[in-house]
Amino acid sequence: MARIDDYQAARELALQRLSSRPLSDILKTTGFERLGGHQFRVSFLDRTYLVDFPDLTFKDQQDPAKEVPIQEQVLILHYMLPEPIPAPSGKWIAYREIPGAAFYFSAFVKRAIEPLKKVFGQNTAGLVKASTALDGKKVASGDAAFEFAILPNVPLQVILWAGDDEFPAEANILFDQTIGDILSPEDAAWLAGMLVYRLISISYR
Repeated sequence: MARIDDYQAARELALQRLSSRPLSDILKTTGFERLGGHQFRVSFLDRTYLVDFPDLTFKDQQDPAKEVPIQEQVLILHYMLPEPIPAPSGKWIAYREIPGAAFYFSAFVKRAIEPLKKVFGQNTAGLVKASTALDGKKVASGDAAFEFAILPNVPLQVILWAGDDEFPAEANILFDQTIGDILSPEDAAWLAGMLVYRLISISYR
């Protein structure tokens, strides 16, 4: 598991690459909203962050005193790096199909698939409630399935097959085929885990 200093180092590396690029170019390819001056807005899960350029400092719009998790900062900064960022293809793939994902597959299962099955495997209504609150779009698959636009060009689908007395619950998370051109396999695993844990958090409210 990455340590905080690893994330801090990753943030600095991304900052070095991004700060030398024109903000207009970054916003054009990322789809983020410019607010005026050198600030832009990032919607991420159920939070909205205000980001200042070129130092790329993050502030939670709903709660300015709340610290923005560095893991989320790094993931958003990594999303901003590709030139250009491809639009979604509409073709869905499993995590294993992402180039280079085999090494991180066990981490992906631990961070995302297992918690999804554990919490919602016998509680599809909880997944429906949480997904609706997170602006998920219902998908015709499994016993409960939703598509999420977590970042402008990075959609994910969460699919759950409920368990019963005879069969255990099953779950899957699908990515657009372009994910490997935008995020590393490790980042894709983190993103899926962030989504699942946010759904879990919302279901308990």
